[in-house]
Amino acid sequence: MFALYITHPEVLIDPAVPVPGWGLSGRGRERAALAAASDWAAARIGRFVASTERKAIETADILSAGRVPVETDHAMGENDRSATGFLPPDAFEAAADEFFAHPQQSFRGWERAVDAQARIVAAVERLLATHDPAVPIAFVGHGGVGTLLKCHLKGTPIRRDDDQPAGGGNLFAFRLADRSVTCDWTAMESWKGM
Repeated sequence: MFALYITHPEVLIDPAVPVPGWGLSGRGRERAALAAASDWAAARIGRFVASTERKAIETADILSAGRVPVETDHAMGENDRSATGFLPPDAFEAAADEFFAHPQQSFRGWERAVDAQARIVAAVERLLATHDPAVPIAFVGHGGVGTLLKCHLKGTPIRRDDDQPAGGGNLFAFRLADRSVTCDWTAMESWKGM
């Protein structure tokens, strides 16, 4: 059986609101609804686990369409960037480049990539330890830690080359039996399933 790691789609960026409180934009909701109407979401996923950030919970709620309850896990949160607060898009992209390029170092007080990777990997493994391997599961979270998880599963060094395309709302798949990545980042509303 398989697992998906799904990143939240587009959000309403509000510099006055802490990042964990940002919700989905109209476009993000539309994309999540399109994915929820697909065969992979509507019929196959038997368990959804989201980070505790609003945008991840909103995405999981739309994808689950009330069929199964959405669980949350704080350890699935995005890398902690609260030390810098909101960064305009160009500054954020430059910061993300540094985050991935120097995983052992903190960018201006951000959680280090190696620490965020250890946290997301431990969270996923802890959740899978009690999960029925016959049931497809979706983890709904954030691009940064999703990329770190993907690097771990592939056995590759932390690098931005494995990052999702811009905009979010992407997924990758992996087998539960051996944790092998079987699908690279794909727009969630375009994935055809396994």
